[in-house]
Amino acid sequence: MTFIKIVVEGKGEALVEIDYRNPRTAREILERLPLEARAQVWQEEVYFGLPFGLADENPSPVSEAGDVSYWTPGSAFCIFFGGSQPYSAVNHIGKVVRGLDIFLGVEEGDRIILRRGEP
Repeated sequence: MTFIKIVVEGKGEALVEIDYRNPRTAREILERLPLEARAQVWQEEVYFGLPFGLADENPSPVSEAGDVSYWTPGSAFCIFFGGSQPYSAVNHIGKVVRGLDIFLGVEEGDRIILRRGEP
């Protein structure tokens, strides 16, 4: 199993289990870790731009709470923490398995760090 740790500075950590619904997308993101960005919030989703673009692989127009995805039009890493749905189709790469509740308190501009994680 492969994991990504999401650190929201001053607010906590979450752990994502990579599930390879979109294996090429997941692999390309994993190869570029660690990554750092500033949070943006849209409905019940935290997202942030990544400094590279990827093509659609197996995009889905729906999400569930805990889904972690890549949105190609905005080159964005997305964390769905509630009932909202993607603005447009996303490539799901994993699920938050620990710490989903921290995203309720994320605010615009919060510093987020992605790195390899362990269970």
